[in-house]
Amino acid sequence: MRLKGKNIILGITGSIAAYKAAMLLRLFIKEGAEVQVVITPAGKEFITPVTLSALSNKPVISEFFGANDGSWNSHVDLGLWADVMVIAPATASTLGKMANGIADNMLITTYLSAKCPVMVAPAMDLDMFAHPSTQRNISIIKEYGNIIVEPGEGELASGLEGKGRMEEPEKILEAVVHQLEVKKKLLNKSYLVTAGPTFEKIDPVRFIGNYSSGKMGYAIAEELAEQGAEVTLVSGPVSVSTTKPGIKVVKVESAEEMYTASVDCFSESDGAIMCAAVADFTPAKKEEQKTKRGKENWEIELTPTKDIAAELGKLKAEAQLLVGFALETNDEITNAQNKLQKKNLDFIVLNSLQDEGAGFGVDTNKITILEKGNKSTEFELKSKVDVAKDIVAKIIELNN
Repeated sequence: MRLKGKNIILGITGSIAAYKAAMLLRLFIKEGAEVQVVITPAGKEFITPVTLSALSNKPVISEFFGANDGSWNSHVDLGLWADVMVIAPATASTLGKMANGIADNMLITTYLSAKCPVMVAPAMDLDMFAHPSTQRNISIIKEYGNIIVEPGEGELASGLEGKGRMEEPEKILEAVVHQLEVKKKLLNKSYLVTAGPTFEKIDPVRFIGNYSSGKMGYAIAEELAEQGAEVTLVSGPVSVSTTKPGIKVVKVESAEEMYTASVDCFSESDGAIMCAAVADFTPAKKEEQKTKRGKENWEIELTPTKDIAAELGKLKAEAQLLVGFALETNDEITNAQNKLQKKNLDFIVLNSLQDEGAGFGVDTNKITILEKGNKSTEFELKSKVDVAKDIVAKIIELNN
């Protein structure tokens, strides 16, 4: 009984695939789980609460309030109770509500309150599944940290053939078992992560900056949190965001602000990953008023900013881990190895602008991890989410 002692919320929505949810519920019960079914009003058109209640030995929850007796169902308590929430089947409508926080039924309010992993098994016709709006909503809820159990291909209720069939209950069960068996390898650890660019003010409307999107740093922070760590994410000005539990975001603008926030946090951390693209120089003088166009050249004196990674390298205790990043345009390995030694880093992640698909403003990256003793590991071009997994895997390896 692989799910003995586990609490599962099974969310069911208005899809013809709802009949499979009864089979999935039975599998959960056979594996020892306690299951609470939450069904949408449309879901009850496809499968009855009587059937689901008989299988789960629990009343099925659908409405916010009881029938005229003053009782109500607490979505907050449900969200705290569960070890995992599984929404199977998930319709296109439900995916849209999840992506946009439209809490108009008990299932969505429970989802928004859930503290546990949420697994989603979409089910719909092939054209609905392939539609850009559906794909965008799936991307959004994946960014929120939800786990998508991809639908299968085959004959659909419409009679058409294609991708959109809810995955078979046996395979969903295995995915849930795997999720609950995954050991959080960084529990009780805390990490500092820096991300994004810094903006160095020239005058009230102008600044010196760079093209960093922050995507790599945010992906690392989320993967650390996924492995159980508490993360302080010191972020420069970016358009990306995170809602993943376990991440505290500290927003800064300048290199000086990032330096102060990082130094303040580092002593309480088990390590730091310095992913931000911090400006090396800042204007010596910040103009109080907007500088007007003139006939003569405008000369701006720049002074060096504080080297955050180098300062943390000086402060680093023996048990702490310090990871740096190097974005190079030439002599990549030599320059990265010099930084590794000078800044007392445990390893450094090298990006090269010579590699297509790597660097600023894209969703992919190609890295080489350099360690002391001239040890290096080169990785292929991957999504930044997958690159983050490689980097955190190295952190876990050194942590052990």
